[in-house]
Amino acid sequence: MNPVRLDLTMALATSIGLLEGVEVVEPAAATEPDLLRIHTARYIEAVKDVDNRPPEDFEPRDDAPTDAPFGLGNSDNPIFPHMHEAASTIVGGTLAAAKEIAAGRARRAVSIGGGMHHALASAASGFCVYNDVAVAISWLLENGYDRIAYIDVDVHHGDGVERAFQGDPRVLTVSIHQHPATLWPGTGWSSEVGIDEGAGRAVNLPVLPGTSDPVWLRAFHAVVPGAIAAFAPQIIVSQCGVDTHREDPLADLALSVDGQRAAFLAMRDLADRYAEGRWLAVGGGGYGLVRVVPRSWTHLIAAALDRDIDPATPIPEEWNARITRLAPAVELPTAMGDGELAHYLPWDGPGGAPETGDSAYDRALVRVDGSIQATRRAVFPLLGLDPDDPRD
Repeated sequence: MNPVRLDLTMALATSIGLLEGVEVVEPAAATEPDLLRIHTARYIEAVKDVDNRPPEDFEPRDDAPTDAPFGLGNSDNPIFPHMHEAASTIVGGTLAAAKEIAAGRARRAVSIGGGMHHALASAASGFCVYNDVAVAISWLLENGYDRIAYIDVDVHHGDGVERAFQGDPRVLTVSIHQHPATLWPGTGWSSEVGIDEGAGRAVNLPVLPGTSDPVWLRAFHAVVPGAIAAFAPQIIVSQCGVDTHREDPLADLALSVDGQRAAFLAMRDLADRYAEGRWLAVGGGGYGLVRVVPRSWTHLIAAALDRDIDPATPIPEEWNARITRLAPAVELPTAMGDGELAHYLPWDGPGGAPETGDSAYDRALVRVDGSIQATRRAVFPLLGLDPDDPRD
């Protein structure tokens, strides 16, 4: 989560000419009433109180407690000075993006530092202190929106956002992520579909380790567009974590920058088709700090601006020179993509996995089709859809 990944992203977007003539809004920190939309008062006070701890508490520890109060100070959520201020500013950024769209000043907005989708009402979780996405969705629900779709393509299940709205029929949460049997947080099974009045408003699509672009995209397009069309949202909020990349050190999927770009373009198209173009995109996970995150999120910004970048575009020498000074040992990418085609074979119903002659690919198609069918059969009937009809 080193913030250098944000700096390098904005530097790449700038050096490639993407931000010419674009307004960048500097956010204010979220207020306590903003945070109380999702978080408890006791938890907020605990985060504020971090600044009162002795300096030695901020030193890295190999023996960090697993049961730290409010999740603050365990190995996933180490404490640091000005923690409340920093986390509140992340929330402020995503709120600012939401307000630009709600006011009609923009159809699309990107909060590249946002996407803290694991934070819970009364605990930090998974590197996330305050849940900026859930706060923004809550604000939108009180400011003119009553059908909000949230799509999460981070490698980890978007558990904090789902939990915040799992009983609310006004919010559809869709998460495609590495299978919970193989990756933290261990949630996001196909059978998790929401509760009470929100039954059918949580869509979870787990995919197995090793899933590559064509298999991941087959799964996405077999589930996500149908769910979005049935829900008919007024706005789409996308968590665009890029820890699905094959080089990411913390997970096991095998997407390329090209595949991630294809996912961003697909979500933009869904917003154009079903939500009158209203699209709020946030960042999220991604730990290939130099080779992956800056390129992928530059493509995200480009998608929001309708300034799509050809993946074959060379990396600007200005940016390469900057990286050479910062990280001379890192092998730099030469182009804005990884040279993949990001194509996929559309899902065509139960038992329809094609045989391509590539045995490994064919096995991956059969396995992902099992996930597709499990998810569709769990939640599509609750959305009024036929789980076995590929037209839905």
